[in-house]
Amino acid sequence: MTHRASMVLGAQRLSALGLNRGSSGNIGVRLKNSFLVTPSGIPADELLPQMVVEMDFSGMVLGAGKPSSEWRFHRDILAARSDMGAVVHTHSRYATSLACLQRDIPAFHYMIAAAGGDTIRCAPYALFGTQELSDLALQALRERKACLLGNHGMIALGTDLKAALALTLEVESLAQQYWTALQLGEPSILSSQQMQAVMEKFKSYGPGASA
Repeated sequence: MTHRASMVLGAQRLSALGLNRGSSGNIGVRLKNSFLVTPSGIPADELLPQMVVEMDFSGMVLGAGKPSSEWRFHRDILAARSDMGAVVHTHSRYATSLACLQRDIPAFHYMIAAAGGDTIRCAPYALFGTQELSDLALQALRERKACLLGNHGMIALGTDLKAALALTLEVESLAQQYWTALQLGEPSILSSQQMQAVMEKFKSYGPGASA
């Protein structure tokens, strides 16, 4: 399957799961010397592979199409993070609710480590589609694979699109769990030492692990 076709299926899956609605959210995928990004203003159920836009890292469109207004953070993240091959942005319900509080998600659950650290940071608010938003997202993603965008939504990264989509679902699930726990009070937060132990254990977990 081509990258373009995979992006269309990914966008449609996010919509079917309710993590995006209408034309909200977007996906970016690294190519060798360029990247692909979903187009501006087209709902997932109308998206076709040929509508996906290719861009170079100077911000020029290669071919035809109008890229997502958020193409800057796709470009900047992929340029800065050679370890990552795909970027998923959603306006999912629970992650966005916490983002509207400009609240980090702390280590209330050990699976926070799936996002690369002991918190999922929330970037301050900036206008969508701006370089300021991209710069703030990069800061929030430092040593992380996911972040919230203040009063906006969420970003998740992966080595490929499959991994980025999986992390998107995990972050939304964690956001829902945290939101639910907050209805009862302030959850107990795991210590830095406890989270470090989780991250070490993750290195030997799963089919790709060496141990």
